[in-house]
Formats: sequence, structure tokens, C-alpha cells
Amino acid sequence: MKRFSVFFCVSVFLFSCLVESKAAPLKQQNDGVYIVYMGAAAPSNNGSMRKDQAQLVTSLIKRKRNALVYSYTNGFSGFSARLTAEEARSIAQKPGVVSVFPDPILQLHTTQSWDFLDSFSDKKISAAIRPGSASAQPSSSGGADIIIGIMDTGIWPESASFHDDGMGPIPARWKGKCEKGDDFNSSNCNRKIIGARYYPNSDDQGGHILDSGSPRDHSGHGTHVASTAAGSLVDDASYYGLAMGTAKGGSPSSRIAMYQVCQSFGCPGSAILKGFDDAIKDGVDVLSLSLGGSGGFKPDFTTDVIALGAFHAVEKGVVVVCSAGNSGPYRSSVVNEAPWIFTVAASTIDRDFQSQVILGDKTVIKGGGIHFGNLTKTTMHPLATGASLKLDNATRSDDARDCVPQSLDPAKANGKIILCETHDPNYGIDDQKDEVISAGGVGIILIVTDETRFIAPKFDTFPGSIIIEKEGNQVSNYINSTRNPVATILPTVTITGNKSAPVVISFSARGPSLASTNILKPDICAPGVDILAAWPTEADLNRAIPGKNPPGYYIISGTSMSCPHTSGIVAAVKAQNPKFSASAIRSAIMTTSIQTNNQNAAITTTSGETATPYDIGAGEANPTASIEPGLVYETETADYALFLCVTGYNTSQIKLISKTIPKDFQCPDKLTEDAVSSINYPSIAISKLKDGEPKTVTRTATNVGPEESVYTATIEAMTGIEATVTPNKLVFTKEKKKLTYKVTFTAPSSPKNDIFGSITWTSGKYRVRSPIVVSTE
Repeated sequence: MKRFSVFFCVSVFLFSCLVESKAAPLKQQNDGVYIVYMGAAAPSNNGSMRKDQAQLVTSLIKRKRNALVYSYTNGFSGFSARLTAEEARSIAQKPGVVSVFPDPILQLHTTQSWDFLDSFSDKKISAAIRPGSASAQPSSSGGADIIIGIMDTGIWPESASFHDDGMGPIPARWKGKCEKGDDFNSSNCNRKIIGARYYPNSDDQGGHILDSGSPRDHSGHGTHVASTAAGSLVDDASYYGLAMGTAKGGSPSSRIAMYQVCQSFGCPGSAILKGFDDAIKDGVDVLSLSLGGSGGFKPDFTTDVIALGAFHAVEKGVVVVCSAGNSGPYRSSVVNEAPWIFTVAASTIDRDFQSQVILGDKTVIKGGGIHFGNLTKTTMHPLATGASLKLDNATRSDDARDCVPQSLDPAKANGKIILCETHDPNYGIDDQKDEVISAGGVGIILIVTDETRFIAPKFDTFPGSIIIEKEGNQVSNYINSTRNPVATILPTVTITGNKSAPVVISFSARGPSLASTNILKPDICAPGVDILAAWPTEADLNRAIPGKNPPGYYIISGTSMSCPHTSGIVAAVKAQNPKFSASAIRSAIMTTSIQTNNQNAAITTTSGETATPYDIGAGEANPTASIEPGLVYETETADYALFLCVTGYNTSQIKLISKTIPKDFQCPDKLTEDAVSSINYPSIAISKLKDGEPKTVTRTATNVGPEESVYTATIEAMTGIEATVTPNKLVFTKEKKKLTYKVTFTAPSSPKNDIFGSITWTSGKYRVRSPIVVSTE
């Protein structure tokens, strides 16, 4: 199998990598390659270079013929090139240059999931427009004209999820292309996959090995996310019979354009920027990026390639959806936090992969995990703890307890099912499973934390199950109370609808944003755990069952999976509301989201605590209600420019970056982070509320429902804080489609902890909710 380190490789205890690789750590930058960012594209917008850009590139090529890697001319201006540090410093001083920085290497961060989301629908919407509806046909809605661009590892075009049956002609406005390459030609594109590009020049010629010279996916990640966002309907899709159902993307009638910006060594920033540049020119409506940097670092928006590319895409009307990252549950671990990016956290669905453990005393424990072993209820085997099977010369007794390599004695372990613990984070499930196999064991039971139980590890054909600590105590007590303990582990079965969901998964990155506590991130939450979607059928990319062909579908987890779920919903909203701006679409999804689970209780995290906006943003995405939001908050380029002022850009730099801001725009002389709180965003975040000193934020709502509408405000009580809305009633008419209100917050004493609430505007038909965060930082 090709080794591929990805951002969905979640280090959650024993699940060190969900595609079972142990690749070397990613290089932090593309050695010798620098990105020269020059802001807005040439005014003509016909793909030509700006004069100052052309002069720099020409001068560079004269000195170093092969220095140029990419030029950016469509959505923005600039280039990437192989430079010395001195050359980079010199170019940074040239007129028209905004920033110069080393080329970073970023990391990559379904059937039942869409049925589960549909179950939350609180509006009756016809099957013809319900995203993910099994009865929807590709030609049944305007979604056929929506183009979702995917920046990822490429695509496996032969997958049944990319068939174009029933789809009409490719939209005439499409300007992209299907690039030929190794084992890939124009015939691999169709009316579903309408574009495919790849970026081989991102290699720095310093040792990186390209997976292929084509858009073909040799990882699986890109194929998985593309089918999640816009896969066509496929009956009886499954992973060897598990998660059986109709596979479908969030917008099955939308088109797909793949931009292969990632290779096995990671995702070079220079290629990501070129992907943005091409996608803007090609005419995509949505861009989905399941990738990003490492969490826990304050972003620098002069060097953040996703933020820079996304800014120009959003300026052109493209909705940019990004994964929040997998560095949770740690505070301030969220990435892709620029306010023009739609940032997505990950949650569970109501499906479990159960691998039941049956003890000799008939006790049944509903363990988890995926395996296709051949044990049955009647094939009981001796059961023992790893600690009791310690190899005599093992260095540490705890090693045998955890079943780490070279810790178990084959003479003692042979023929047994072994109970292992998981205290050592240096070893993962494959290490422990392999040790049990090498010692002659016939099955493995792993005791994990309650939070870890939410993800199903893969044991392949070896019988295996994960159980929580309480259940582990049951097994241990049984072993200790019985002279000849025995057990069996049954093959995995799929269970749906019988557990509280959604739950915010532990790996999902959390707020508050390090960019600014006055913008709430993440924005939304969507399914990202044990998601079934399309996968290449290349043998090396599959954990195939002996004697069976790869199934073409695979189950993986990560915010990489929640991102395309949201991208599919974005496409569905765009299809039904073609005049909505990028920010209006984001607002529609955020303000109609859900805060309760399928048990009608508050959504929780895997630790059992009530989820806060730092965990789920506005809430769990609602694919049906978002199509008719009632009101939207439109965030303008001037709002984003103000944010850039606060984060360190000056007026002249901002005017280089954007040509759509008002000509008289100036960064305020006296600027504090409080200004960010009044950006017209669908959520509200304020910070450092002091004793008795009020803070006021402003919002402008746009009516997209019936022309004559009246909305009344309700504030969710926030302990120790008084919040007043002025006015508390919005009366929209044919002439008044936009109305502004203010919310003033006052506290008699400075809050000691972050406080959460919401403001909800309701009419007879619509409910428009914005979360509120009052932070102490």
C-alpha cells in the first residue's frame, strides 16, 4: 500500500492512522520554493499578468531559467519560484508585492450519513429538492448546474459514484478542462466529473516522489470526499456488506471538478494556490478543501495559502468550505479560521459497527470495530489478559498488559483470545493486533476510553473488538472468577438508529479562534465519523478480504469527511437559491442548524458534556431547512477588509489585495479587536466584557422570505450578562429588505468563564438563530 499521511489520520489513542500508514512526519515546507503573493489580479481579468508581476517573472527567468514553478493570474496575482533566501528578501521589497514566504506543505485533514441528516428536517420539502434523497434523480433539480471543486488527492473516475446517467449537458459557463496524464485521459471525464487538473511542478526536485503524473487518485482520500459531496446514486453500496445502502452525495446532481493539489508527501501551498487560481477561472460554485495546517498556532494571513486563495475565490462569489482540523479536543485547535472561510467540525451519526464479545457465562458485550473473522457463538476459546501472558524477558510488565510488540509469550498466548489495555500512546491498534497474531492468539479485545469507542477501528479478518473501561472491568472480573474463562468475538454487524447522535467527536478541532476571539470558529458541524464513500479499487489501496475483490467503498473518519458533507449542502442551497451570495449561503446553513440530538436532548461531546459553540459552531447542519432560511446575514468584502486591518494589514496592502472594496476604504486609526465583533457575521462573539462597561454589536439582516414579514427577537439567557436587542422587532416590506439591529451586552462584574447563548429571530414560518459567545480572553 502506498504510504499516505493525511489529516484524517487521527491520533486518537490507538487509532494512529485511519488508513493504516506510518508515514514519516511531513516536511514543513517545500525546500527552496517561495510564494510571491501580489494581491488582486490584473484589471482585465483575462488571465494576463499584471505589469509589475510580468516584470518580476521576466527578470527571474532571465537569471534562472527553471526557477518559475507556477504563475497566478486569474483570481489573484503572484507566482511561486525556486529562490535563495536572499532573492526572496529582495523580491519582498519590490513594489506591488504583498508578501513572500516559503512554500508550506499542508496536511489532508456515505450512505447512512445523509439519511441521518435528513431525519433532522424540520421543514416539509419535496423529495425533488431534498439533498441526499434516495428518490431524487440527477436531473430533478437545478443542482445539475452547480459545480463543486474539490482540492485533494485526485479522483478514481471508474467509481460507480461518478456515473452520469440522466445528467444533462455540461454547463456552458464551464471553462475548465480534463487534463491528460498517466493512466488518465479526457474519456475519464463525463457529465459528472467535468474537470480534472493536477500540479506535478509542485515537487521541489529535492527528493519528493510524485504519486502519478495525472489527476488519478492513488490515495483514496480525494475520491472519498468527492463522492461524499456530489456522488451519484448507487444502490447496494457497502464495505463488504457493512453500512449497506444507497450511496449518494449531498448534491448528487451537481458536477465535480477535481484539483489534485496533494501528493503522498503532503499538499504544497504553491499547488493549492494554483488550484484556487484555476478554479476561479474555470467557474466553480463551491470549493471543498479537506486539508490545512496544524492546530494550536495563531494564523498569519500574509502567509496562509488557504486563507489567501479563499479570499479571492469568495470575492468572485465562490463558497469555500474547509475542514476545521483534527487536533481536538484541545482548546483553540481550530484551523482555516479566516471569516471568509466556511469552517466545519465533525460529529457522529446514528450508526455503530458492533463486534460483540460473548463470555462463557453468556454475558454479551456490544463492543465495536470492523472485522470479518470466522468465530461463531459456538466457537469459544480460552480468554486471558495480556498481563498474564508476559514474555519472561519482556522489559516492562505494562508492555504485556498493553500487548505491545515483543511482550507476549507464544507458549502462553497460543490459541487464546487476549484482553489488552491501551495505556501506551506510542503503539496503535495494528501494533497490538500484530503482536497478538505473532504470539498465536486467535482474537483481541481492546479496552479503550469512552471517547475512543465512537470510532470503529479495522481488524480486517482477525477477530477483534474494542470495549469501554466499564465493560473491560466486566471481562476482567469474569476472568478472575472463573477457572477456565472462555469467550468468542462475533463478526461485525451494522446497527443504526439506536444511539444518541450527533455527538461531537473528540478529534474535531475546537475554538476559540486564535486569529480573533471576536469571530466564532468553527462555523458548523457535520458528520465525520465512520463515513462510507467511494474508494479506488486499486489493490494496494485496500485492506481486501482474501479471495474477494476490493468493494470500491471504504469507511474512514475525520473533519475531512465533515467538510464535503457541508459542501454538498452548500451546493443544494445554491441550486435552489441561485442569487444567494457566498456569505448568504453560509448564513442560511448556520442560522437553520440544529442544537439537539435524535433523543431531543442537547448535543454533547464524546466526553458527555453539552457541546458549546466552540465545539459545533452554530450547530449541526440541517440540509433541508437551510434551503429556505427566511433571513440571511451578508458579509461584505469591506467586513473582511476590516478584519485584515485588525490582524495586521495596512490600508495600502489591503487595496493591493482587493479591488472590490470601496475606494475610500481606510483602516481606522484607533482600531481594536472589538471592531471584529460587528462584522456582519451569522454568529456573535465578543471578548473581555468588563465590569459595568457595555459592548454593542451591530448586525444587518436581509429578508429572503416573503416580502411582508415580521420577526421578533429572543435572547437565550446568559448567566450574569444582560443582553438587550434594539429594535427587538424587524418589519420587512417590499421596500425594506435589509434591516439593522444592535445587541448590547452588560455585566455587573467581569465574567470568570466563557459564556454561551443565542439570539433567535422568529416569524410565523421561520426561525433564524445565531450563537453568542462572550469570552474572557
